[in-house]
Amino acid sequence: MRHRFPDNPRRPDRAAVVIGLLLASVGGLLLWEAHRLPQQGGYGGVGPADVPRMIGWGLMALAVWTVVEAMRGGFEPRPRQQVPAVLWIVGGLAAQLLLLPVAGFSIASGLLFACTARGFGERRLWIALPAGLIFALLVYGLFDGILSLNLPSGPPERLIYGG
Repeated sequence: MRHRFPDNPRRPDRAAVVIGLLLASVGGLLLWEAHRLPQQGGYGGVGPADVPRMIGWGLMALAVWTVVEAMRGGFEPRPRQQVPAVLWIVGGLAAQLLLLPVAGFSIASGLLFACTARGFGERRLWIALPAGLIFALLVYGLFDGILSLNLPSGPPERLIYGG
């Protein structure tokens, strides 16, 4: 396998440094926002700011680790980006966002499932789409019936679950 920098294998990985800086930014933002939350530890001493603090510090640790590994040249060379696969997945996400209020959760999420499966190499969309629809209907039933959380409903949800 060819290395990206055969003459200098310890050259810093700029993309990994950028990722580390982005992780640090998000972690810092979480820590800043957690600092603004009231710390009223109720039963058990856990308050509303504790989980954002833990996640913020975890992201900061990952940021340091990523930047250190990037400077050491510790990451394997990345394969070439598969643009059509990314476009299938991003297109599925865009379709889901546009279809959620109109067609409901199951149709929009089933389409996202099929597009994601296509992005990962599944060519039989006539199998992936019904599988995604069935899975999304089951998820809708779990959220609506058992957890009492409302998801956007469309014709399949109204037909099966009423409402």
